[in-house]
Amino acid sequence: MDKVIQAPDGRTISFADFGEDNQITAFYCHGGPGSRNAAKGNADKDTENLIRYIGVDRPGYGNTSPLPGRTINDWTNDLELIADHLNIENFYMIGVSTGGSYSLATAARFPERVLGVLVCCGMSDMRWASEYATMAGVERYVSLSREEAYELAVEDMGEDGSKMLSNDDATGESSLSPADLLYLQDPENIKRFISDNATFAQGVTGYADDRLADCSAQGWSSFEVNNVSCPVNIIHGETDTIVPVAHAHHTAEIVKDSEIKIYPEHGHLSISDEIHENLQLLIQRSCS
Repeated sequence: MDKVIQAPDGRTISFADFGEDNQITAFYCHGGPGSRNAAKGNADKDTENLIRYIGVDRPGYGNTSPLPGRTINDWTNDLELIADHLNIENFYMIGVSTGGSYSLATAARFPERVLGVLVCCGMSDMRWASEYATMAGVERYVSLSREEAYELAVEDMGEDGSKMLSNDDATGESSLSPADLLYLQDPENIKRFISDNATFAQGVTGYADDRLADCSAQGWSSFEVNNVSCPVNIIHGETDTIVPVAHAHHTAEIVKDSEIKIYPEHGHLSISDEIHENLQLLIQRSCS
């Protein structure tokens, strides 16, 4: 499943291919933090073997070489290289949390190749969010140097990610919603979100660079969201305490041909259970 290609600049790009050539392709943009392996849970749900899920490590995650100073739009070069390497002309994009921005940037850059986008608990344009839907943990990275961002990422996540999803304060209370806490009672879900060795294979480099990319002045200004011409389905958990549900509503307002579905019973992590079904609905909508 794990594959590696070399970019023209010598960088390594790693991805995990969970399917076959004759299936419908969906590239999976993982959260921040995350890795190529995040696509596996949905591939396992594809009992009819209809969809070729391909998870891609962003620079600094898994085995993909870091790309200092990268923007959201810069990552679309990696996606293009993988698609061309696999001879995949048309495909769908899935963007989860931080990855939502990267999925839309790909659709904006390659409108003739992207058939549809599914945004799951995705962050919206942080220039808007800083005023209307605050994400304090993320916004602390605004205007930091890369060295400062790395130091803050270590403070937030630990050198090896061991502090990810840890309790937030001396009271021991978690910032996660009850739905997400219940979701993490399943050992398989804990393995997916906490014990994935690829996520912090390079420490917190990828996470720090993610935060600089989405919080900088570049952010969504690095791509033109009005160029997204394919159908876009947006799903979000109403009890999401990590990315406020207002992000989903704002993205739906500014992205053409978008449909939004809010799940009252889901949080930030548990909403991932709805990805496979909603991808199938997106495929049906794009073909109608």
